[in-house]
Amino acid sequence: MDVHVLRLQPGDDLRGALEAAFRDLHAAGAPAAVCVVSAVGSLSQAVLRYAAEPQGDLRVEALELLTLSGTLGVGGVHLHASVADARGRVRGGHVMPGCVVRTTAEIVLALLPGWSFERALDAGTGFKELVARRL
Repeated sequence: MDVHVLRLQPGDDLRGALEAAFRDLHAAGAPAAVCVVSAVGSLSQAVLRYAAEPQGDLRVEALELLTLSGTLGVGGVHLHASVADARGRVRGGHVMPGCVVRTTAEIVLALLPGWSFERALDAGTGFKELVARRL
């Protein structure tokens, strides 16, 4: 397992930056499967989609990025995060575009040689779900 470390800057879109990082890594010969190992930082706004909800919930306030987990592959990304507000109230959900870095986001990615992460429509869920393949 190889590791790649990102430090995102103020104003960066969290999801967009991870999608771009994966595209760049893969274009440079990195594996077609990556996962988030660790992430900390802060956001000035977050858009999280909660379970069974069709739309994301926008929060515009100073937030601490407590956790970020997910998979990145040629078929797309699937990311979940938890954030805390200034009073320590925590919210978590599916990371949507519009999560904007406030001061920094330090992200450690694991590159997984010998694997490919793709997405395919699952008839049972109605969503594009992970298809993990050993190469």
